[in-house]
Amino acid sequence: MTNQKRVCIILGTRPEAIKLAPVIQVFQNYSGFETQVVLTGQHREMVEQVMQLFNLKADVDLEIMQPKQSLSDITCRSLRGLEELFNTNKPDLVIVQGDTSTAFAAGLAAFYQKIPLGHVEAGLRTDNLFNPYPEEANRRLISQITQLHFAPTSLAVENLKSSGVLGEVYLTGNTVIDALLNVAAKKPACKIPGLEWDKYRVLLTTVHRRENWGEPLQDIAQGFLQVLDKNPDTALLLPLHRNPTVREPLQELLGNHPRIFLTEPLNYGELVGAIMRSHLLLTDSGGLQEEAPSLGKPVLVLRETTERPEAVNAGTAKLVGTQPETIAMNATELLSNSTAYEAMANAINPFGDGLASERILQSVRNFL
Repeated sequence: MTNQKRVCIILGTRPEAIKLAPVIQVFQNYSGFETQVVLTGQHREMVEQVMQLFNLKADVDLEIMQPKQSLSDITCRSLRGLEELFNTNKPDLVIVQGDTSTAFAAGLAAFYQKIPLGHVEAGLRTDNLFNPYPEEANRRLISQITQLHFAPTSLAVENLKSSGVLGEVYLTGNTVIDALLNVAAKKPACKIPGLEWDKYRVLLTTVHRRENWGEPLQDIAQGFLQVLDKNPDTALLLPLHRNPTVREPLQELLGNHPRIFLTEPLNYGELVGAIMRSHLLLTDSGGLQEEAPSLGKPVLVLRETTERPEAVNAGTAKLVGTQPETIAMNATELLSNSTAYEAMANAINPFGDGLASERILQSVRNFL
């Protein structure tokens, strides 16, 4: 079709791949757009797993990933690769997601070429530039150069409007719910060697955020041990991040406990299967704060701040920080008090209904 508009969707990490997969699918199914999928390569294997799960293929891979890459490395290599791509094949719109260094670099590259930018999951804020770092700054910077803001919640809409951003703001819901419901409907398995799901109440845990590196990570691990000590009918499943700064301390502190199961990162299907089978989640992940409530699982957030206060306000998540005693106290409360557990498990997920990607497509159609 000679009148097709060219839309370039750019991603680099697993969370971006998960949240953009349903967007890519609806865009590729719409004949009015030529949709190009570009990977920066910020993450490698974990992104490929998601692409396979959703039966997607990249059109371009910048292959920027290097061992021990810094934030400057990611940003500079992404900028240069995307500048060359945009000069060769200038899109009518670039779409990015969230607050990664890939999203920031792609947004900046689009701005430099005067290409309109759409930002999926716009408007999240903690109002602390260094927590989470660098995500809070990334998303604020992206907002300043965006033409189409796709906000997941009404609070995100308010955040964008109160900060005086330019461009149109749309309330869409969060695309992660689209992805989650798609995968959960298939009832995915999650087989962990040695873990008998029916024998224990399983605590699904993840830790990876930069602000939790070092002493906070050690405190979190001690909190996990206290939870298991106080609750002998529980087990802990911890998929390890590939970054040695995160995984090596956790392996050293937790690797010998008989009820702790350290695994390689789960693919997204396995992760959804684990959420479905777990009793509750302890995590510093933003995405899991959004996903778990749709499957009726309470979330204890291992952070001092969250850019998703909607979950806390709705009662689906609770901020518990990184101190061992606080982690143990809050987890034990949910494990011993059925009323408290049910209140969180049955609270309404504020992040969407599974139709966010369709709303984004309609907004882009109107814009282009």
